[in-house]
Amino acid sequence: MWRPWTLVGSLLLAVASPTAMAASNLPVPELDIERYSGTWHEIARLPMFFQRKCVSDTTAIYTALPDGDIEVRNACRTRDGGRDESVGVARRVEGHPGALEVRFAPRWLSWAPGVWADYWVIALDPDYQWAVVGSPSKRYLWILSRSAGMDKPLFERLLGEAESRGYALDELVVTAPVD
Repeated sequence: MWRPWTLVGSLLLAVASPTAMAASNLPVPELDIERYSGTWHEIARLPMFFQRKCVSDTTAIYTALPDGDIEVRNACRTRDGGRDESVGVARRVEGHPGALEVRFAPRWLSWAPGVWADYWVIALDPDYQWAVVGSPSKRYLWILSRSAGMDKPLFERLLGEAESRGYALDELVVTAPVD
C-alpha cells in the first residue's frame, strides 16, 4: 500500500543524510583548563594573517589566571631565524566549556566589537596529548600536540574529522614533522 508520508519521509531523509552524517562543528562538551594549560606545538594550520611570518617551531602556552581567564602566549620561528611572540588572553564562553574567546588587543580595547575571536576546541584527546581548534566560521583551524611532531595515522584521522566538520583543507600548512 502506498503511503504519502513514506515518500515524504524518504525525501527528507535523502536531503538530510549528508548533513546528518557530517560531524557537527561544535566545541567539545568538557574542557579542563588546568589540564589544557601548558605548552602545545602547532602541527598544522589553515593560513592566518597574523601568522604570516611563522615558518616553524610554533607553540602556544596557556596559563590559567586567578580571575578565571587564560593567558595565551604564542611564539614561532620566522624566516629570518628570529622569534615572533604575541601575548593575549582567553575567556570562557558561558554554557559552552570547549568554547573560548581570545584577544590579543590591549585590555582597554576589550569592549570593542571584533576584538574577541572564537577559539573552539573541537576535538581533544582524553589524555590531553592532542587537540584540534577551530571556529564556527570554519576559517580557522589548528592541529596541536604536546610533542613537536605527530604520528601520521593520527594526523590523517584528525584531518578526516576536520573535513567531516566542513573545514576546507586545500590550503592547510603543515608546520611540524608528521611521521
